[in-house]
Amino acid sequence: MKETQPDDLIAVNEFCANHNIGITFIDHLQQSGLIEIYIIESKNFVEKEQLPQLEKFVRFYYDLDINFEGIETINYLLQRMENLQNEIVALKNRLRLYEG
Repeated sequence: MKETQPDDLIAVNEFCANHNIGITFIDHLQQSGLIEIYIIESKNFVEKEQLPQLEKFVRFYYDLDINFEGIETINYLLQRMENLQNEIVALKNRLRLYEG
């Protein structure tokens, strides 16, 4: 596990207040393994680098009315697609070595 600095963290209650959502939503995401929560002095935090992902989950759930199982599935498929795209780039780079 990587070391996290306090400057890299956002308080969950602040995120929820800014996005007008309940803290239970964040708890569900954490229980599903979609985000990681850090507990410091009895307060919950998420890393700043998780914010884009977290905001995407908020849009899925609240704007598109997608349930947690759907969010898990979409997240898995998006990660899979990104991995495949990275693999394609790597293969194209290897192919260029042999062509040139």
